[in-house]
Amino acid sequence: MKFDDEYLDRALMALPLEEPPQDLRAGILAATVYRPAAMFSFAEIVAIGSLVAVILWLGVLIALGGAPLFTRSLVTIGATIVAALSSPSVLVWLAVGATTTFCLTLFTGSQPAYVHGRRAKRPDKP
Repeated sequence: MKFDDEYLDRALMALPLEEPPQDLRAGILAATVYRPAAMFSFAEIVAIGSLVAVILWLGVLIALGGAPLFTRSLVTIGATIVAALSSPSVLVWLAVGATTTFCLTLFTGSQPAYVHGRRAKRPDKP
């Protein structure tokens, strides 16, 4: 006995199967294919990270006796920041951090937000 596609389709349709729940397909797609929305946008992550870095930097300055730095004028603070950023070791560490961030973003955060579905093609009839 030869089982072709039409015979199998008729046999499957003859089975007394229950109807699936209405939201079954949506539930499966939500759990597998659709990516959950990000909690924060990229700009918010950068802003929060920058704020935390500045607060940490100021905390370290205070702990190391940098309290007189706050009594100086903004020009002196700006000159101190420029002097710190002109150090070659600081620039190298900034470059290493930026490169690491870029590579991690490139290789781990590039999942598509939407995946196009593909339909299987029916085999040609002999």
